[in-house]
Amino acid sequence: MTQIKLDILAMASHPDDAELACAGTLLKAKKVGKKTGILDLTRGELGTRGSAEIRDKEAAESTKILGLDVRENLQMEDGFFRNTKENLMRVIVELRKYRPEVVLINAISDRHPDHGRGAELEKEACFLSGLPKIQTIYEGEQQEAWRPKAVYHYIQDYDMRPDIVIDITEEVDQKIESIRAFKTQFYNPEHDGPETPISGKEFFEVLKGRWANYGRYIGVHYGEGYISTRPVGTHQITDLI
Repeated sequence: MTQIKLDILAMASHPDDAELACAGTLLKAKKVGKKTGILDLTRGELGTRGSAEIRDKEAAESTKILGLDVRENLQMEDGFFRNTKENLMRVIVELRKYRPEVVLINAISDRHPDHGRGAELEKEACFLSGLPKIQTIYEGEQQEAWRPKAVYHYIQDYDMRPDIVIDITEEVDQKIESIRAFKTQFYNPEHDGPETPISGKEFFEVLKGRWANYGRYIGVHYGEGYISTRPVGTHQITDLI
């Protein structure tokens, strides 16, 4: 059983969560040869606009734009998935399959209840995945335990002061392109669906303003922010800006 090993795996409650929150980080990593992937928990089937089938196609288009090595969807029930043993085990199988060094997960708390609930499920699975006595099988073979070296919460609708900021100045246009791949969800004059908090023309101005504010913290034009629940280490203090 041979599987690609990822450097960074972003986990998301819905397709487009990762694009909105951490696409720039994934793009930046790809530029230096890192292996990247996204694991979506649901298909976003309860979204006011579009459908699960359309979201699947939009996610596939965004995957090309981001140059991801892997993207999978666990097809949990949008709006109603819970932090159960069954769902934890499904995420653990994916973690042990791709063995990511760093995992980016949903916001600690957010407007959409799936985000905070997803964060708890994802964080707990990252810990449990490292316990050898929890046994999982993939394609008929027993998997080895694996725990990521670091787990960081990205920031979503609720604004939070980040612990870590990644400079995405050079990646911001491609990040926006990946978001716009979800044509039913965001501003699209050709789509006549009902208005939502994210479908207005001004929403991209709001996003860029937030990214600019995060960038300001570290002296760059645009940044993506992350929350860490443990101390962040570095080999040299001069590596921090």
